[in-house]
Amino acid sequence: MGLLLPYYSQSDPGSTPFDKMMPWLIGLSRHRPLRPAVELQRATLVNVKLKWTKDRTLDSVVSRERHLRPVLHLIERISADSRGQSPAQELLPRRHHSEVSTFMRRFPSVFYETFSSRTGGPWFALTNAAYRLRQRELQLLCQMESDLVDRLRRLLMMSVDRALPLGTIDQLRWDMGLPSCYQRSLVPRYPTFFDLVQPPGDERVWMKLVSWDTRLAVSELQRSRAAEVSEEGEEECLAFPVRFPRGFGLKKKCMEWLHEWQTLPYTSPYADASGLDPRTDVSEKRNVGVFHELLHLTLGKKTERKNVSNLRKALSLPQKFTKVFERHPGIFYLSQKMATQTVVLREAYGAGRELLYKHPLIDIRDEYLALMKDSWTTRRSDERDDECTSVSS
Repeated sequence: MGLLLPYYSQSDPGSTPFDKMMPWLIGLSRHRPLRPAVELQRATLVNVKLKWTKDRTLDSVVSRERHLRPVLHLIERISADSRGQSPAQELLPRRHHSEVSTFMRRFPSVFYETFSSRTGGPWFALTNAAYRLRQRELQLLCQMESDLVDRLRRLLMMSVDRALPLGTIDQLRWDMGLPSCYQRSLVPRYPTFFDLVQPPGDERVWMKLVSWDTRLAVSELQRSRAAEVSEEGEEECLAFPVRFPRGFGLKKKCMEWLHEWQTLPYTSPYADASGLDPRTDVSEKRNVGVFHELLHLTLGKKTERKNVSNLRKALSLPQKFTKVFERHPGIFYLSQKMATQTVVLREAYGAGRELLYKHPLIDIRDEYLALMKDSWTTRRSDERDDECTSVSS
């Protein structure tokens, strides 16, 4: 698959196919000073083709969590049941309970099945190991609440109107580590940070940022490269960490573009970008910075491509804005696993399949994965016992 990358050039803009390119719309921020226009914004765009290269290591990062989210959803439902167990037909009412039962029986290390003659159907409870892990997870959610609140505040601070529909936030909830009932359990406790509103004529409920926090308006790239910031307060020309998979060959033209592009001024996703020319590589770098920061707000430094599809207007980005993931394969990796596209931030994993820095909630999720993996060992053992019993009889 051929991918297009913008190439930095100082040639006359009139000689380039600007009129064939989709304008890059730039988001506004009323809380940060306007950045001055710079001469580098006269850059033009030239097509440079790159081929998508499969990264088996990062693909495995995505595929190993294939069943994690539905399992944790069921664990949450059962643990919240005052009876200590739940009938299968109540766990996922939209699906036939036999399908739910079949799925849960695949994980005997997590779910314990019983039968009720009164209801005439299977019930499921958590195993002791799963119950203990769930209690630890709940304790950790309380301990990490301030961190999760800050992540949510930073997400709202990146938006143009400092507000997002709850449906848009819900798409990122799992990746950001927010509890499923955050609207009821988390938001009301922080009235100085959040407010739930319903604009006239809009059926959706929005979460609005109440107050701006300058302390949080610093991107992860700025934090990690603080030593490179000029003491005179000049524009930052911060470079993104870039890593290509083994076997990925860059042509000289692409290497030249990448070098030039990395030296362009960096615009923080929390800053006012209204002074940028949307047709330039400086604007492109700002767009990359927005998603670089967004992925840093997630626990696993990854999210499904469709989860950000509703953010175009909120972040004032162009049509087909997610093409930025394809144009910068050294920063982002698009995994095609599990019949979807998942965007992974390469720098977060280095050259391996484990995060270089793990959020405590990721450690808990890894323990859930290990417990789920134990189920396969348990099932194989039970199958061998059944075979031995059959032979002996």
